[in-house]
Amino acid sequence: MSFTLPELPYAYDALQPYMSRETLEYHHDKHHLAYVNNGNNALKGTEWEGKPLEDVVKGSFGKNPAVFNNAGQHFNHLHFWKWMKPNGGGDKMPGELEKKITADLGGVAKMKEDFAAAGVGQFGSGWAWLAVKDGKIIIAKTPNGESPLVHGATPILGCDVWEHSYYIDYRNRRPDYLKAFMDHLVNWDYVAELYAKAAK
Repeated sequence: MSFTLPELPYAYDALQPYMSRETLEYHHDKHHLAYVNNGNNALKGTEWEGKPLEDVVKGSFGKNPAVFNNAGQHFNHLHFWKWMKPNGGGDKMPGELEKKITADLGGVAKMKEDFAAAGVGQFGSGWAWLAVKDGKIIIAKTPNGESPLVHGATPILGCDVWEHSYYIDYRNRRPDYLKAFMDHLVNWDYVAELYAKAAK
C-alpha cells in the first residue's frame, strides 16, 4: 500500500491562534507531503513494499533508515492531525480515559505537566507521547520519527516537537507551544478512541 497525504480534518485556519494557517500549510502540505513522496520512493523494491504502514514502521526500524524515517513520520503525522481539533485540549475528557490517566499518571494536571516536560526535554527533533504499554498509560519521548510503536507500546497521543511544528508561531518557545497544545488543541475523544482499542 503506497502512502498518501490525507486531507486535514479541519480548515487550515481552524486551530488559530494556537496553530496558525501558515504553520499548517507548511507542516501538512510540505513536510508531511515530503515524507509521503520520499517514503514511497524508498519503499520501491524493498521487502516492505505493499505492506500495511504499521508493519513497515516496525519492520524497517533499525534496518532501513530511509524507509523507517519517512514511514515513521507518515504514521506519526496521520495521527497528529487527528490528535488536534478546534476548541480542544483542557481537562474535559471521556470518563474512562480520565480514570486511567488518574490511576496511572497521578491525575490530569500531573499528566499534562509531565507530558510537556517530556516534550521540552526531548533534545533536538522528536515527539512527546502518551502510550499504552503492558496495560498502563505511560509518558514517553522519542527522537526524530520514532514512536512508542517500535518500543512495544501503542501511541494514543503524540505532540510533534520538530521546529517546523511550532517555530512560525512560537519561535524558540517550545514550552509555550506544548502548553497551548495541551490546553487548547488536543482531541481527547480521539485519544480515548485509541486508548479503548489499545486496552482490548
